[in-house]
Amino acid sequence: MDLGGWLRKLGLEHYEAVFRDNEIDDTVLPNLTAEDLKELGVGFVGHRRKLLDAIAALRAPTPLSDTAPARDEAAKDTAERRQVTVMFSDLVGSTSLSARMDPEDLREIISAYQTCVADTVRRFGGFVAKYMGDGVLVYFGYPQAHEDDAERAVRAAPEAIAAVGALKFSAPLQTRVGIATGLVVVGDLIGSGEAQERGIVGETPNVAARLQGIAEPDGVVIAESTRRLLGNQWEPVGPREGQAHRRADGV
Repeated sequence: MDLGGWLRKLGLEHYEAVFRDNEIDDTVLPNLTAEDLKELGVGFVGHRRKLLDAIAALRAPTPLSDTAPARDEAAKDTAERRQVTVMFSDLVGSTSLSARMDPEDLREIISAYQTCVADTVRRFGGFVAKYMGDGVLVYFGYPQAHEDDAERAVRAAPEAIAAVGALKFSAPLQTRVGIATGLVVVGDLIGSGEAQERGIVGETPNVAARLQGIAEPDGVVIAESTRRLLGNQWEPVGPREGQAHRRADGV
C-alpha cells in the first residue's frame, strides 16, 4: 500500500513522516483508533475524523465478492435459489450511548463491536454480508454451503455475545441476535456504482431481524425453521441457554 498516496488523497500528506517514524504500514493502519491518532500527534478533530473514516473504509469487507468463487462476466448477474441461515446481530443500547458519548468514542465502540462479531462468525463459516449501523448481517450457507449451516449459526451466536461482552469499555456491551433459515434468491446485483452488492431476496432476513428485536440483551432467538434443522442431538449453548432456543409464535 502507498501510505503517502493514501494520505495525499485525504489532503493529510504532512502526517506521512510521523506515520513512517512510528512504523505504521498497511498491516497496522486498519487497526488504528482515535486514541492512536492522538498519540501520533493528529491534534485536529477534523483530521482525525477524515482518517478514521478512511480507515473504516479499509476495514470494510467487499460485499459477497470477497470469498465467492470467481465467475465469468456472463454469470456475475445470475441469481440462484438457495437455503440460507441468516443471523442478525445488533448492539443493545446504542441510542442511549450516542446521547451521552462523544461521536468518535461511539464510533470506536461500534467498530470494535462489529469487528468482534465478524471475527467470531467467520470462525464458524459465516459470511459478513453487511454492516447496518450498529448491526451485523451474516449469511451461513452463502457463498459457501455446509450441511450444518444452521448449527454453525446457532453455535456462533453465543460465542459472539461472549466475545462482545469481554470487550473493555467504560460501559459493558450487550448484544441481541436473531437467526432464521429459509429459501431465498441470492446473488442478484443490487444498487449501482460503489454501493452495488449481491443481496438476498426473501423473507428470511426480515424474520432474523424481527427475532433479534424480541431477544433479551445477550439473548439469541431462533426461528422454528432453524430449530427443525438442529436435530435431537442439539442442546442450547452459551451464556443464556434459556434464550438459545426460544421460539417466536408464527415463525
